[in-house]
Amino acid sequence: MRTILVSAFVSLLFALFSTPLAIRIFTRRGYGQLIREDGPAAHATKRGTPTMGGAVIVIATGIGYFVAHSATDTSLSASGLLVLGLMAGLGLVGFIDDFLKIYRQTSLGLRSRTKLAGQAVVGVLFALEVLRYPNAFDLTPASASISFLRDVGPTIGVLPFAVWLVILIQGWSNAVNLTDGLDGLATGAEILVLTAYVLIANWQLRNPCSGVPVAARCYPIRDPLDLAVVAASALGACVGFLWWNAPPARIFMGDTGSLALGGVIAGLAVCTETQLLLTILGGLFVIITLSVVIQVGSFKMTGRRVFRMAPLQHHFELLGWNESTIVIRFWLVAALFVALGLGVFYLEFLPG
Repeated sequence: MRTILVSAFVSLLFALFSTPLAIRIFTRRGYGQLIREDGPAAHATKRGTPTMGGAVIVIATGIGYFVAHSATDTSLSASGLLVLGLMAGLGLVGFIDDFLKIYRQTSLGLRSRTKLAGQAVVGVLFALEVLRYPNAFDLTPASASISFLRDVGPTIGVLPFAVWLVILIQGWSNAVNLTDGLDGLATGAEILVLTAYVLIANWQLRNPCSGVPVAARCYPIRDPLDLAVVAASALGACVGFLWWNAPPARIFMGDTGSLALGGVIAGLAVCTETQLLLTILGGLFVIITLSVVIQVGSFKMTGRRVFRMAPLQHHFELLGWNESTIVIRFWLVAALFVALGLGVFYLEFLPG
């Protein structure tokens, strides 16, 4: 528990006090946000706000994780390092996308196919590595299975598992990216999901399968403590960053942050065997992504739009809702989904 608390505290402090430095550096270098011309008119005032702040979140998460292990003299784990590697790899893809936008002075960075290819490469590497490194109980960071509250059914094989994880990782990194359209919206929702994973991994830590009767309810997770530490580190980094990202934002996370944060929750879902449960915990991200799918599908099939603008948060902007009102109400929706997901997770553990 001390390692979890230290990681959250260190990453929070680092993000809180280093973000103003990043704001000054990015402003001086002209790393400002470029606004879509077809977006809400109110967003024009955000033009030039420093972006790529997600780099602070990624660095703060890593610092919190490693400092906590050093301060408490606990060992690093394969699971924790792999999830951090997934976060950093997707953050790098996002950083390249952000940098190209700034360099070209356009709101378009990497082509969608190129971005998906970068996410796929990172996802395949994660999928292959996460099936290695068995511990003394022959547990690897993940098993080649689809999971809900634990693994469901038999293993599906390495290749299908790799394909499944690529879809999962691309889906969640892009879902957070689509949600990152209003000041603090994605950051606040991410904080809620990460809080859930701190609790889930801690519960799994306290109910291991090693040394208990076969019939007992337990979780065969390789490194639950370290997964809680990773979640706490990312949580602290997001809280520190949100201080400066809350409306009106003084810095944006950019694709650097949104892809990395989508990756870290996908990695936590894989290593805690809660891949499908994440669709409930991250229900807000799912709804916003579906709004884009519905909008594009409807326009291609009928020539009509369901929403005034997608993603969904911009629809409410065009209806006249204040930005802060949308953000707070969407945070409430995210909190309800997290509460539902935690309830489902806990109820499954109870007898009967």
